[in-house]
Amino acid sequence: MPEHDLATLLAEAVHVANDYPAVANGVDDSLHEYLRYAVLRLLEGDADQRSSAVDVTVGYGRDAAMADNWRSTVPWWDEMPAREDCTRFRVFYPDDVAHVPRAVSDVMSALGAWRVWSGDAVDVGAYDHQGRREVHYCWPIGHPVEDQLNERLERDTQAVATDGGCAGDVRAREAMNDQIQTAGLEARTQRAINEEMDVSLLAKGGQYEVRSASGSIYDVDIIAETCTCPDYQKREPDGGCKHLRRVDHEIKHGRVPRPDGRLPV
Repeated sequence: MPEHDLATLLAEAVHVANDYPAVANGVDDSLHEYLRYAVLRLLEGDADQRSSAVDVTVGYGRDAAMADNWRSTVPWWDEMPAREDCTRFRVFYPDDVAHVPRAVSDVMSALGAWRVWSGDAVDVGAYDHQGRREVHYCWPIGHPVEDQLNERLERDTQAVATDGGCAGDVRAREAMNDQIQTAGLEARTQRAINEEMDVSLLAKGGQYEVRSASGSIYDVDIIAETCTCPDYQKREPDGGCKHLRRVDHEIKHGRVPRPDGRLPV
């Protein structure tokens, strides 16, 4: 039996949805978000089920955004058409490991993702991972495993509360609390929060993807405090552009992983 089968993956995704619901706040594909964060937890050792001793690091983002980020320095990326409706996982592991770690293969198989590339990490611009190897997997939004997760979550939310009433969805209550906490923010930050945007971790080290309501996609480096949007490129506004402000807000409220890939406690 695989080390990480579908039941293990779904159980961890349910744990993420129940204990870290804010990871999917502000995104349209909450089930997709719970599952891909569950993958990160399983492979990096945050979940109890992991038993592999191999040092694995996971980064992920929308495939098209990652292609835009790297194609200028990686000639072969254009040979693989970017998939707008897919997540791409970038999994790093030591170069003295002969094959892709079994735990990685098991998780990706259970998820329904397929391998699209493997090689030396430096060949994909990952200079902070020199001396390591890298394998890429693509996983489509709307995969059937999301439906299975949804069924599990619906069963949980229909549970009877201890007082005899129907247990409410803690995710809805947390969203209400977040609205209260935004009162009194600086005006430009408040506008950045109110605007419809999707934020996700693109790569560890502070690289985030921001997708605006218009469909534009920008890369934000929260460590270097830079953004690829026209506003930042033209004038580097004091306090950062709206995308930098939004990423900073999402991190502080635990809605996306921190720059090191982990959620705030």
